[in-house]
Amino acid sequence: TGAREDFEWVYTDQPHADRRKEILAKHPEIKALMKPDYNLIWVVVLMVLAQLTAFYLVKDLDWKWVVFWAYVFGSCISHSMTLAIHEISHNSAFGNSKAMWNRWFGIFANLPIGLPYSISFKRYHMDHHRYLGGDGIDVDIPTNFEGWFFCTRFRKFIWIVLQPFFYAIRPLCINPKPITRLEIINLSAQLVFDVVIYYLWGVKSIFYMLAGSILGLGLHPISGHFIAEHYMFLKGHETYSYYGPLNLLTFNVGYHNEHHDFPNIPGKSLPLVKKIAAEYYDNLPQYNSWVKVLYDFVMDDTISPYSRMKRQLKGEVKQD
Repeated sequence: TGAREDFEWVYTDQPHADRRKEILAKHPEIKALMKPDYNLIWVVVLMVLAQLTAFYLVKDLDWKWVVFWAYVFGSCISHSMTLAIHEISHNSAFGNSKAMWNRWFGIFANLPIGLPYSISFKRYHMDHHRYLGGDGIDVDIPTNFEGWFFCTRFRKFIWIVLQPFFYAIRPLCINPKPITRLEIINLSAQLVFDVVIYYLWGVKSIFYMLAGSILGLGLHPISGHFIAEHYMFLKGHETYSYYGPLNLLTFNVGYHNEHHDFPNIPGKSLPLVKKIAAEYYDNLPQYNSWVKVLYDFVMDDTISPYSRMKRQLKGEVKQD
C-alpha cells in the first residue's frame, strides 16, 4: 500500500459524545471533576517569570549559546505555555462563570511566546471539539495541498519542522473569521510587550523568545502530540492518547481521548478519568513515546498529512 491520495471520509458522528454519555451514566462521580484548576494560575505566572528571567540572562551571551538555550530551555517553556493556553481556552483557570477572566489570562500567558494567538486559538479550538474532522470548519485538519505535497519521507520531515507555520496559516485558508476586538487587544498587548523586551534587553532576548517558540512547535519531542492526537496510524481510530512522561510538561494533553470525551475537565484530573473509567480507555490504541510517533510518521510510507478522518457536516453549524 502506498501513500494515501485523500482523507478518510467518514459518515458517522465523532465517538466522543456517545462515550461521554455512557461513562457519565456508569460513573456519575466523574461530574465532580468538572471544576477549574486554580493551580494552573500559579503555574502560568511562574512560567512567565521563568521566561522573563531567561530573556534577561541571554541578553549578553554568545549567539551560539542564545540558540542553544532557545532550543533546550525556551522551546520547552514555550510549547508548554501553548498547552497552558489550551487549558485556559477551556476556561480551566477561572471556570466557566468567569469566561472573560480566562480570556485576559490567556493574553497574559501568551506574552512570553512572542506571537499573539491566544484569542484566535480559543475561537478555532472550540470548533475542533464541536465538529471534529468537520470539512471546512476544523482547522486542525491539514489542507489538500499539505496532504498532496508532503508525501515523501523528506517532505514529511520538512512538514514537521514547519508545523508552527501551517498552524498559523491554515485557519486563513480553510475557515477565515472576522477579527474581533479581543484579537486586536491580544495583538496590541503582544506588540507592546515585544517592543519593551527589545528596548530593555536587545535583539538576543527577542531572538531567544521567537526562536524558542518556533523551534518548540516544530522539530521537538513535545511536538509529537500534534500527530499523536488524531492521525490515523490504525484505520478507524481517530483519537489516540499518550501516557508517557512528557504529560508532566504539557498539562496532560496526552490524555487526548479523555480530553475529547470531557473537554470541561482540566488536564490535571484526566488521569483520574482514565482510572475511574478504565474499562473504556485501557483497550483503545495508545502511545508511550511522542518521539517514536514523529519517527514513525516520517518513516511509514502509508502515513501522511492525509491520514485524518474528515466529515461532511450536516445541519446547522454554530461557530465562535
